[in-house]
Amino acid sequence: MIINEVTLLGHKDHGKSTLIGNILILTKSVTKARIESAKAMSKRLGRAFEPGFLLDSFEEEQEDAMTIDTTRAQIKYKGKGFEFIDVPGHEELIKNMISGASHARFAILVVSAKSGEGISPQTKRHLFIAKMMGIRSIAVCVNKMDTVDYDRGIFDSISTELGSFLKVIGFGGDSIFFVPVSAYTGENIVACSKKMQWYKGRPLLDILAELSVSRKLAHEPVRFIFQGSIDAGGKRAYIGKLASGNIRRGEKIAVSPIRRRFSVETIFIKGRMALVAKRGENAAFVLAPEPKTNLRGMVGCTADNVIDGKRELNALIFSVDRLPKKGKIRVNGADHNCVINVRAEIDTSDGKPKKSSVIRPLEAGEAVIRLKEPICVEPFSISEEIGRFTIYDKERFVGFGIVK
Repeated sequence: MIINEVTLLGHKDHGKSTLIGNILILTKSVTKARIESAKAMSKRLGRAFEPGFLLDSFEEEQEDAMTIDTTRAQIKYKGKGFEFIDVPGHEELIKNMISGASHARFAILVVSAKSGEGISPQTKRHLFIAKMMGIRSIAVCVNKMDTVDYDRGIFDSISTELGSFLKVIGFGGDSIFFVPVSAYTGENIVACSKKMQWYKGRPLLDILAELSVSRKLAHEPVRFIFQGSIDAGGKRAYIGKLASGNIRRGEKIAVSPIRRRFSVETIFIKGRMALVAKRGENAAFVLAPEPKTNLRGMVGCTADNVIDGKRELNALIFSVDRLPKKGKIRVNGADHNCVINVRAEIDTSDGKPKKSSVIRPLEAGEAVIRLKEPICVEPFSISEEIGRFTIYDKERFVGFGIVK
């Protein structure tokens, strides 16, 4: 069964963990013993039962009522598999959020309808990051509708503002869904709520089930990211990940940017010989002739579809700390010294660029990155695996970017 990754985004205390906890309960994806343990913890803390306690792994997280790391929970619904990724919603842990969201294709944004909460700058910042990370569809859960007497006007107001912002940053109208929910009581999660009969859409999980269609992988170019090498019975095997396409034993590949050609003599998958390596698999190749250079960070392609090495990148960057003028980027697992020239800053609260030579922390921007040696990248819109990179100031992580 294909597992569809779904990341949850949103400000702290808006109900992400509660939503996943109740999804686990409503789909019978959690044991009674674990539910009883969460109830006992709630009682010990003098609180009503909190479904989010099913997720928080550490007792100190439960006592602080704040999720501090990425948590994953799997369910099955209508024959489809889902893995929900609960990522932190507070600014100091945005790096964890980037890591947690990096492989999901669908996202749920949880935004509270409760008075005094609602849309915040961080709400929009998370949506901007989601778009940069390759999220294709967004389900906006307007949560805590039980606290505003299921008021349709509040739901419509939040939906209108966020709908306009989502379109500005590049989401199409057919990839945006708005659902009024109460994560705590379970309204509109697996069944339509009788308390919100004015809502004519589908429950949240039905929307996700319809979105979870496996991608057609025909005609994908071969992109094998080399990550190192190991000894394989006296021969050198070059390990890496097949980001796209398939490679068969005996096939010829071209390695970029050095543009040398090799024959795939042997393929190992999980330590065993195989006839073919498929998209998404980690593999080890014995190549002939044996390369005389370190291939880490290089990319294997078919001879008729080779990536050209690039010394200059037009990029969209998100900064989590002060960006250096001279730093390094990590692409395909290899580090490269670079010069970063910022062309414009983008205010993540409205998605609009403004001329600036600086990108402030927790904002985005457009930049030109220049390198001494050519590297293998493609536009993020073509290859998400090879079109993203992280940025470091010496050994300090300061941001990430995608190739435009």
